[in-house]
Amino acid sequence: MATFARSDNSVLGRWWWTIDRWLLSAIIALIAIGFFLTMAASPSVANHLNLDPFYFVKRHSFYLVPVLITLVSTSLLSLRNIRRVSLLIYFMGLLLIAMTLFSGSEIKGARRWISFMGLSLQPSEFIKPALVILCAWMLSERKLNPDFPGYVAAFVFYGFVIFLLALQPDMGMVILVSTVFFGQLFLAGLPLLWVGVSGVIGLLGLGGAYLVFPHVSHRIDRFFNPNLGDRFSERYQVSQSLEAFMNGGFWGQGPGEGTVKKYLPDAHADFIYAVAGEEFGLFFCLIILGLFLFIVLRSFARVLSEDNLFILLSVAGLAAEFGLQAMINIASTTNLIPTKGMTLPFISYGGSSLIALSIAMGMILALTKRRNKGRWL
Repeated sequence: MATFARSDNSVLGRWWWTIDRWLLSAIIALIAIGFFLTMAASPSVANHLNLDPFYFVKRHSFYLVPVLITLVSTSLLSLRNIRRVSLLIYFMGLLLIAMTLFSGSEIKGARRWISFMGLSLQPSEFIKPALVILCAWMLSERKLNPDFPGYVAAFVFYGFVIFLLALQPDMGMVILVSTVFFGQLFLAGLPLLWVGVSGVIGLLGLGGAYLVFPHVSHRIDRFFNPNLGDRFSERYQVSQSLEAFMNGGFWGQGPGEGTVKKYLPDAHADFIYAVAGEEFGLFFCLIILGLFLFIVLRSFARVLSEDNLFILLSVAGLAAEFGLQAMINIASTTNLIPTKGMTLPFISYGGSSLIALSIAMGMILALTKRRNKGRWL
């Protein structure tokens, strides 16, 4: 693609010279690191499950081609088609999340997965970026036309998602989606008072989740009282994770020399950052952290002077969602917050997460493209 001439008017030629290539490079770097770490972390997990040692590596490789195709294809979309695709994903996502409540597999006290043609799908991963776009659309229309019920429509879109996520239950996803949603409302002009009121309501909701959902209370109790954990608990995994970081030091034990992956059942998924810390050290972990930070800040920087509210709210929401997901995973791995089954974007193993993230990042690339006249698309 680097051989495209500036005079090339083909679809890919125009795409190459208008896309943010620094942002694209950082995303591809994360995808490459994710494959590299899956090769390091997953064979021990596969052996523990009596599978082929490269079972997860092969499946991860299988997803890479559709991930890259989805990333590029989504980044080619126009503003109108981004809205249309998001609307389609939203309603399909609602239907699939509702299906998980009746036919989904229960894992750790929640029903979040549904099997489709031999593959496991987590619908909530796909509905996240769609909700960001639809809320940005409704809120921006409200600014253009004061008579348009933009706030009401945005709350309706948000409410259906939160209701179904709470029924699964997936409180971590509820927190993530809610934080991004109210951030968008604030950027759209919601008074700070209402932001504070929303925060109080959110805290009350967390308290209610603690009282109603046993797996939520267990995780929080184990976080504050480690003695409640056992060898199969999340607390045990966190302890092993912290030990892995200490063993890794600054430069790491070396590729293949880590031991934490032999004891962590989620070493290839939720705790893959610990594998990176043990085998490649603090320096490599900081590189990963720097890539996440670069993507978020670069996305924000591209729309700082944007006069199109829809683009501003969409990019800000998608970038914040991406960064918060990474922050939650890393904070869980390093025992800063109670454990939460949330993947590290583009790094953890998981087809649903990879495809959904490629859609979200493709939308950011599409929304921040430069026009010939110097404006951002």
